[in-house]
Amino acid sequence: MLAIACLIASLVLRGNAASAQATVTAQVHVVSERAAHRKNPSNVVLWLTALDQPTALRPANAPSSPPRPRLTQRDKKFDPHIMVIPVGTAVEFPNRDPFFHNVFSLFEGKRFDLGLYEAGTSRLVHFDRAGVSYIFCNIHPEMSAVVIALATPYFAVSDSSGKINIANVPPGRYNAQVWAEGVSAENLKALSREVTISESELSLGTFRVAEDGSPKMHKNKYGRDYDAPVSDYPPK
Repeated sequence: MLAIACLIASLVLRGNAASAQATVTAQVHVVSERAAHRKNPSNVVLWLTALDQPTALRPANAPSSPPRPRLTQRDKKFDPHIMVIPVGTAVEFPNRDPFFHNVFSLFEGKRFDLGLYEAGTSRLVHFDRAGVSYIFCNIHPEMSAVVIALATPYFAVSDSSGKINIANVPPGRYNAQVWAEGVSAENLKALSREVTISESELSLGTFRVAEDGSPKMHKNKYGRDYDAPVSDYPPK
């Protein structure tokens, strides 16, 4: 009887915890320091890091085995351009172009070099540390992507209207952080704030993100300028 009572109590507590979780919202406005008009507010990443219980890294109703994410190479592009994952996630890099690619990331975050691999094949990268990884192809300089690995399950990416919805957030205190392409580390740090989530406070308000950096030209994996494009295939 005692065991049954304990089981019932446990189920009740889990049910209360799940019901207490809510969807936290925010709005993003992206502006440029070089232009007065607002810019596309999509692809801004917002995440919450728990301050009261930092070890609670997974919402109660999150899937235990989500499908493996893919960063696909197609039409000389990475799809998606920006990917956000929990730290420890393995990401597939399938080549769907009819020629070779050489995916690498040697600057920040996870450092790797997948070498040359042909059409129809794939490679796997385990993002085992939190951080921002800037990803390129050693053959095609126009290709770029960003993978952000986070040590929290409470994150979301803004849509085309700048709206952000972070689901299944328990009440408590959090550190809210923002990442956006073309924004300096100083501006991103200034956007961080401590927030408290409760039944009566589910909106984080508006984040005004100011682009203050121009697109940076990157080098190839050897630290040199790319050769002039003559072919999609590397020399033999």
